[in-house]
Amino acid sequence: MIHILLTTLTLLTLSKGITMPANDLSPEVKTKRQATYPINSLILNRWSPRSMSGESMSDEELLPLFEAARWAPSSFNDQPWVILYAKRGTPEWNLFFDLLVEPNKTWVKNASAILVVTSRETFERNGNPSATHSYDTGASWMAMALEGSSRGYVVHGMSGFDYKKARTVLEIPEGYTVEAMAAIGKPAPKEQLPEGLQKIEAPSGRKPLNKVAVHGKFPKK
Repeated sequence: MIHILLTTLTLLTLSKGITMPANDLSPEVKTKRQATYPINSLILNRWSPRSMSGESMSDEELLPLFEAARWAPSSFNDQPWVILYAKRGTPEWNLFFDLLVEPNKTWVKNASAILVVTSRETFERNGNPSATHSYDTGASWMAMALEGSSRGYVVHGMSGFDYKKARTVLEIPEGYTVEAMAAIGKPAPKEQLPEGLQKIEAPSGRKPLNKVAVHGKFPKK
Protein backbone atom coordinates (compact mmCIF):
# COMPACT_ATOMS: atom_id res chain seq x y z
CA MET A 1 0.00 0.00 0.00
CA ILE A 2 2.84 2.42 0.83
CA HIS A 3 4.45 1.72 -2.56
CA ILE A 4 1.12 2.34 -4.35
CA LEU A 5 0.71 5.66 -2.56
CA LEU A 6 4.27 6.74 -3.36
CA THR A 7 3.92 5.72 -7.01
CA THR A 8 0.60 7.59 -7.29
CA LEU A 9 2.17 10.68 -5.75
CA THR A 10 5.08 10.49 -8.17
CA LEU A 11 2.79 10.14 -11.19
CA LEU A 12 0.66 13.06 -10.03
CA THR A 13 3.65 15.31 -9.53
CA LEU A 14 5.08 14.37 -12.92
CA SER A 15 1.76 15.03 -14.67
CA LYS A 16 1.49 18.46 -13.05
CA GLY A 17 5.10 19.42 -13.66
CA ILE A 18 5.88 19.55 -9.93
CA THR A 19 9.34 18.50 -8.78
CA MET A 20 9.80 16.27 -5.76
CA PRO A 21 11.62 17.91 -2.83
CA ALA A 22 15.32 17.23 -2.30
CA ASN A 23 14.67 15.43 0.98
CA ASP A 24 13.18 12.57 -1.06
CA LEU A 25 16.69 11.69 -2.19
CA SER A 26 18.30 8.60 -0.71
CA PRO A 27 21.21 9.24 1.68
CA GLU A 28 23.89 8.01 -0.74
CA VAL A 29 22.47 10.10 -3.59
CA LYS A 30 22.29 13.26 -1.48
CA THR A 31 26.04 13.23 -0.98
CA LYS A 32 26.95 12.43 -4.59
CA ARG A 33 24.47 14.11 -6.92
CA GLN A 34 23.17 17.61 -7.41
CA ALA A 35 20.95 18.57 -10.34
CA THR A 36 21.55 21.87 -12.14
CA TYR A 37 17.79 22.42 -12.19
CA PRO A 38 15.14 20.86 -9.91
CA ILE A 39 13.91 17.51 -11.27
CA ASN A 40 11.87 14.63 -9.92
CA SER A 41 13.77 12.69 -7.28
CA LEU A 42 12.82 9.45 -9.03
CA ILE A 43 15.42 10.31 -11.69
CA LEU A 44 18.28 11.18 -9.33
CA ASN A 45 17.64 8.23 -7.03
CA ARG A 46 18.16 5.76 -9.86
CA TRP A 47 21.72 4.50 -10.12
CA SER A 48 23.45 1.19 -10.84
CA PRO A 49 24.63 -0.66 -7.73
CA ARG A 50 26.24 -4.09 -8.05
CA SER A 51 25.84 -5.57 -4.59
CA MET A 52 22.90 -7.99 -4.43
CA SER A 53 21.74 -10.41 -1.75
CA GLY A 54 21.47 -13.64 -3.76
CA GLU A 55 17.76 -13.94 -2.94
CA SER A 56 15.23 -15.09 -5.49
CA MET A 57 12.41 -12.82 -6.65
CA SER A 58 8.85 -13.95 -7.20
CA ASP A 59 6.95 -13.12 -10.38
CA GLU A 60 4.93 -10.65 -8.32
CA GLU A 61 8.18 -8.81 -7.54
CA LEU A 62 9.90 -9.10 -10.92
CA LEU A 63 7.22 -8.84 -13.58
CA PRO A 64 6.07 -5.30 -12.67
CA LEU A 65 9.46 -4.08 -13.94
CA PHE A 66 8.72 -5.62 -17.34
CA GLU A 67 5.24 -4.13 -17.18
CA ALA A 68 6.85 -0.70 -16.81
CA ALA A 69 9.01 -1.43 -19.87
CA ARG A 70 5.87 -2.39 -21.81
CA TRP A 71 4.50 1.14 -21.50
CA ALA A 72 7.53 2.96 -22.90
CA PRO A 73 7.01 5.17 -25.99
CA SER A 74 8.13 3.99 -29.42
CA SER A 75 7.93 5.07 -33.05
CA PHE A 76 4.46 4.27 -34.42
CA ASN A 77 3.88 2.45 -31.10
CA ASP A 78 5.75 -0.49 -32.62
CA GLN A 79 7.32 -1.62 -29.33
CA PRO A 80 10.35 -3.33 -30.92
CA TRP A 81 11.91 -4.63 -27.71
CA VAL A 82 11.95 -8.28 -26.64
CA ILE A 83 13.41 -8.83 -23.17
CA LEU A 84 14.71 -12.35 -22.57
CA TYR A 85 15.30 -13.28 -18.94
CA ALA A 86 16.29 -16.11 -16.64
CA LYS A 87 15.37 -16.31 -12.97
CA ARG A 88 17.71 -17.55 -10.30
CA GLY A 89 17.39 -21.29 -9.67
CA THR A 90 15.90 -22.13 -13.07
CA PRO A 91 17.49 -24.30 -15.79
CA GLU A 92 17.94 -21.23 -18.02
CA TRP A 93 20.08 -19.36 -15.48
CA ASN A 94 23.44 -20.77 -16.61
CA LEU A 95 22.67 -20.02 -20.29
CA PHE A 96 22.53 -16.32 -19.41
CA PHE A 97 25.21 -16.29 -16.72
CA ASP A 98 27.80 -17.95 -18.97
CA LEU A 99 27.46 -15.11 -21.49
CA LEU A 100 29.08 -12.65 -19.09
CA VAL A 101 32.73 -11.62 -18.96
CA GLU A 102 34.49 -12.85 -15.85
CA PRO A 103 34.55 -9.50 -13.93
CA ASN A 104 30.76 -9.25 -14.23
CA LYS A 105 30.29 -12.83 -13.04
CA THR A 106 31.84 -11.91 -9.68
CA TRP A 107 28.79 -9.87 -8.72
CA VAL A 108 26.00 -11.01 -11.07
CA LYS A 109 26.20 -14.41 -9.34
CA ASN A 110 24.07 -12.84 -6.58
CA ALA A 111 21.36 -11.49 -8.90
CA SER A 112 17.74 -12.63 -8.88
CA ALA A 113 17.35 -12.39 -12.65
CA ILE A 114 19.57 -11.88 -15.69
CA LEU A 115 18.27 -10.18 -18.84
CA VAL A 116 19.25 -9.95 -22.48
CA VAL A 117 17.55 -7.00 -24.18
CA THR A 118 16.92 -7.22 -27.93
CA SER A 119 15.21 -5.01 -30.47
CA ARG A 120 13.51 -5.74 -33.80
CA GLU A 121 15.17 -3.77 -36.61
CA THR A 122 12.06 -3.43 -38.78
CA PHE A 123 8.50 -2.29 -38.23
CA GLU A 124 6.18 -5.17 -37.47
CA ARG A 125 3.34 -3.59 -39.44
CA ASN A 126 5.10 -3.34 -42.81
CA GLY A 127 8.61 -4.77 -42.56
CA ASN A 128 10.29 -1.44 -43.32
CA PRO A 129 13.56 -0.57 -41.53
CA SER A 130 13.12 1.24 -38.22
CA ALA A 131 15.69 3.97 -37.61
CA THR A 132 14.71 4.21 -33.94
CA HIS A 133 14.49 0.59 -32.78
CA SER A 134 17.48 0.94 -30.45
CA TYR A 135 16.35 4.38 -29.26
CA ASP A 136 12.88 3.03 -28.47
CA THR A 137 14.28 0.01 -26.68
CA GLY A 138 16.45 2.32 -24.59
CA ALA A 139 13.27 4.05 -23.48
CA SER A 140 11.83 0.72 -22.34
CA TRP A 141 15.03 -0.01 -20.42
CA MET A 142 14.83 3.33 -18.61
CA ALA A 143 11.21 2.71 -17.66
CA MET A 144 12.17 -0.67 -16.25
CA ALA A 145 15.17 0.73 -14.38
CA LEU A 146 13.12 3.53 -12.82
CA GLU A 147 10.40 1.14 -11.73
CA GLY A 148 12.94 -1.21 -10.19
CA SER A 149 14.76 1.60 -8.42
CA SER A 150 11.49 2.97 -7.03
CA ARG A 151 10.83 -0.46 -5.51
CA GLY A 152 14.26 -0.61 -3.90
CA TYR A 153 15.80 -3.17 -6.27
CA VAL A 154 19.16 -3.22 -8.00
CA VAL A 155 18.80 -2.84 -11.79
CA HIS A 156 22.18 -2.75 -13.51
CA GLY A 157 22.74 -2.71 -17.27
CA MET A 158 25.83 -4.28 -18.87
CA SER A 159 27.70 -4.47 -22.15
CA GLY A 160 30.34 -6.86 -20.79
CA PHE A 161 29.22 -10.11 -22.39
CA ASP A 162 29.59 -12.18 -25.56
CA TYR A 163 27.11 -10.71 -28.04
CA LYS A 164 27.64 -13.40 -30.69
CA LYS A 165 27.26 -16.21 -28.20
CA ALA A 166 24.08 -14.62 -26.86
CA ARG A 167 22.54 -14.70 -30.33
CA THR A 168 23.47 -18.35 -30.80
CA VAL A 169 22.69 -19.73 -27.34
CA LEU A 170 19.40 -17.86 -26.96
CA GLU A 171 18.38 -18.48 -30.58
CA ILE A 172 17.88 -14.79 -31.36
CA PRO A 173 16.96 -14.53 -35.05
CA GLU A 174 18.45 -12.27 -37.67
CA GLY A 175 16.62 -8.98 -37.84
CA TYR A 176 16.97 -8.45 -34.10
CA THR A 177 19.79 -6.48 -32.47
CA VAL A 178 21.30 -7.76 -29.25
CA GLU A 179 21.38 -4.50 -27.30
CA ALA A 180 22.59 -5.21 -23.76
CA MET A 181 22.31 -7.38 -20.68
CA ALA A 182 21.10 -6.45 -17.22
CA ALA A 183 21.00 -7.89 -13.73
CA ILE A 184 18.13 -7.41 -11.28
CA GLY A 185 18.18 -8.28 -7.61
CA LYS A 186 17.62 -7.26 -4.03
CA PRO A 187 20.25 -4.94 -2.53
CA ALA A 188 22.96 -6.00 -0.12
CA PRO A 189 25.76 -4.17 1.74
CA LYS A 190 28.63 -3.20 -0.52
CA GLU A 191 30.99 -5.16 1.73
CA GLN A 192 29.77 -8.30 -0.01
CA LEU A 193 31.47 -7.16 -3.22
CA PRO A 194 35.13 -7.76 -4.11
CA GLU A 195 37.31 -5.01 -2.63
CA GLY A 196 37.89 -3.26 -5.95
CA LEU A 197 34.16 -2.96 -6.62
CA GLN A 198 33.41 -1.72 -3.10
CA LYS A 199 35.39 1.43 -3.89
CA ILE A 200 33.11 2.35 -6.81
CA GLU A 201 29.78 1.25 -5.30
CA ALA A 202 28.28 4.75 -5.23
CA PRO A 203 26.05 6.95 -7.42
CA SER A 204 28.01 8.46 -10.30
CA GLY A 205 27.99 12.08 -11.43
CA ARG A 206 27.20 13.41 -14.88
CA LYS A 207 28.68 15.71 -17.52
CA PRO A 208 27.69 19.39 -17.30
CA LEU A 209 24.27 20.11 -18.78
CA ASN A 210 25.72 22.28 -21.55
CA LYS A 211 27.77 19.32 -22.79
CA VAL A 212 24.72 17.15 -23.43
CA ALA A 213 22.11 19.72 -24.49
CA VAL A 214 23.31 22.22 -27.09
CA HIS A 215 21.21 24.99 -28.58
CA GLY A 216 21.65 25.11 -32.34
CA LYS A 217 24.30 23.33 -34.39
CA PHE A 218 26.54 20.52 -33.20
CA PRO A 219 29.47 22.03 -31.29
CA LYS A 220 32.91 22.13 -32.90
CA LYS A 221 35.83 20.53 -31.06
